[in-house]
Amino acid sequence: MGQLIKLQDYISRYETDVYRYTSEFIRLKKRQWEQTKEQWESNKRNDALPQLDETWEWLVEEPSLFEKMKKWFKRSSPQEEETTEAQTNRSIDGEEGLPPIVTEAKNIDELKILFLENIFQLQLKWASSTIWYESAVDKKFYYEEKLKYFLQRFPDTYLCLYKPVFLVKNAPVELDVILLSPTTTWCITFAEGAKDNIIIASSDRFWAEIINGEEKKMVNPSIALQRMGKIVADIYKQYNVDFPIKKAVINRYGYIDYRRSAFSDVHVIDKRNYEQWFSSLRKLAIPLKHAQLKAASCLLRHCYSHYDIRTDWNTDEEKV
Repeated sequence: MGQLIKLQDYISRYETDVYRYTSEFIRLKKRQWEQTKEQWESNKRNDALPQLDETWEWLVEEPSLFEKMKKWFKRSSPQEEETTEAQTNRSIDGEEGLPPIVTEAKNIDELKILFLENIFQLQLKWASSTIWYESAVDKKFYYEEKLKYFLQRFPDTYLCLYKPVFLVKNAPVELDVILLSPTTTWCITFAEGAKDNIIIASSDRFWAEIINGEEKKMVNPSIALQRMGKIVADIYKQYNVDFPIKKAVINRYGYIDYRRSAFSDVHVIDKRNYEQWFSSLRKLAIPLKHAQLKAASCLLRHCYSHYDIRTDWNTDEEKV
């Protein structure tokens, strides 16, 4: 699972010590899964269960599993979703002896899905609070597909800044997505719409999206992408960070028609080459690197955070 080190302008505990919390997250996730699976097996011991898959490949989700996840959470009403959210927050923090997912999961696949959702709740908490301070999280982020995409489909050695707000010459600027792999900084923006659409890219302010023969305008995302790349490059230069930067505009479900000469420094990822690009990233079997963590630390240093003093004063949560 990718690590959410910055979400919009919320205070993140990674800002306090990115070196500590990146490794702490990996340790915590592994421990939580081992304990959850052990409890679930114990609870189901009298049932006839198939042999459990002991590999960690399921942490990089297959599309079919995501469809199951969507169907699972559509079962609940908004009130029930809010209750489930509160329950998962309590269970992941160790405030209840038996996590609800242990009794709710009917099979190992459902257990994995619910475990991922539990960890996602924890990620949002870490990305919006420290031991002393907290930011109010917009509820939309609990259900935002693109955010879950980066957190639930990439390895946990990937560090994600999702729509971070940077201070550029004392002015707040919201960017799109910065994804730090152990070897590369990816500046990413999306140009998506209807399934199987065709997007005509150009250097103009607007691009054209063609759906069933009809055309409509969309703002050229490469303008914001180039600005994002420049902001990151300037920060790296200021701190002598030697870490490659790549830029990508993505349409997972349709096509982008463009002139290669106009996008020589941008990776254009659409339905034709998406799987190849995605597979190459998620199969990168490299641990966290010092240069990666230094780059993340420097970026976080220039992010803006809005927060208040915590009302619960729950200092014990650092033990999670």
